[in-house]
Amino acid sequence: MTQTDYKQLTPDTVINAIESLGYLSDSRILALNSYENRVYQVGLEENSPSPSENSLNSQQSTTISTACKDTRTAKPSPLIVKFYRPNRWSDEQIIEEHTFTQQLYDLDIPVVPPLSFDEKTLLSFEGYRFAVYPRRGGYAPELDNGDHLEIIGRFIGRIHSVSKQQLFAHRPEVDIQSYAIDSRNFLLDKHFIPTDLIPAYDTITRDLIERIKTAFIPVDYHSIRLHGDCHPGNILWRDDHAHFVDFDDARNGPAIQDLWMLLSGDYQQRCLQIADILEGYTDFCDFDPIELNLIEPLRAMRLLHYAAWLARRWEDPAFPHNFPWFNSERYWAEHVLSLREQLAALDEPVLQWL
Repeated sequence: MTQTDYKQLTPDTVINAIESLGYLSDSRILALNSYENRVYQVGLEENSPSPSENSLNSQQSTTISTACKDTRTAKPSPLIVKFYRPNRWSDEQIIEEHTFTQQLYDLDIPVVPPLSFDEKTLLSFEGYRFAVYPRRGGYAPELDNGDHLEIIGRFIGRIHSVSKQQLFAHRPEVDIQSYAIDSRNFLLDKHFIPTDLIPAYDTITRDLIERIKTAFIPVDYHSIRLHGDCHPGNILWRDDHAHFVDFDDARNGPAIQDLWMLLSGDYQQRCLQIADILEGYTDFCDFDPIELNLIEPLRAMRLLHYAAWLARRWEDPAFPHNFPWFNSERYWAEHVLSLREQLAALDEPVLQWL
């Protein structure tokens, strides 16, 4: 299969993959908002058997008997099945993510690890690698609510207290090379930038990367295992708790990477937000305030990386369909403007932990 080959991943393939595990599907499939991988909600028949007890560990056996039942109808709740993009992560890297989330789950930290079948969480069907998860509901947290931010910070602190115990052995680092330099080079080498905007893009990205490098030099941080993509869309709020999902981008890196995407608004608002987050975070994990210097450099790296991510996936039909605005003259003009604004943001005062 090629990097973007999902052509053979038909609804029948999805159903057959689930039924190969001993479930009975009711043929209801809902594609969820995921572009890097393919993620589906799959409904189950009322008489769908659970996997045999020896195919699940004891804690997950309890999970599937409670979480996978609709208490109002006694019908099994749908399952979530994730089909991994071919050639993106190695088996070792995927299993490392699964092991990390299971470790957190075993400590009652609200994450959603994949179900285990015969002690395997990474499964295979007709050439596709996939994992199965119990469905978890919820809604986006209120990031303008200080109490919500403190609770979120508390749970991230609990995650990071475990993260510090060891690093990922197979997963990469959040670093300038892969996020910024490689992204810039890919876009220029593959001729995505409109000809008349190449000089501006070339200049602004060169200056931006130099400023990012300069900002990182005095920050002596210790890498830890990260969620990696801890934005509000990957946090489900339910019963006054924050549930963390989608550790697919887990990497090693600075702790602030899992905090800064929760910040928005003007300088004063962001200072108040980071204070609320760290109020909860530091109940469980120490935080070095020198990492606050990395917020804007990391934001700049994400801007560069996101544009290159869209370009790298452009041959996947799902991307032109869902991102029709990308790769237009207007998009690249606005992107260059955003990079200029971000370069200016690197000169603004660092957020104060009030």
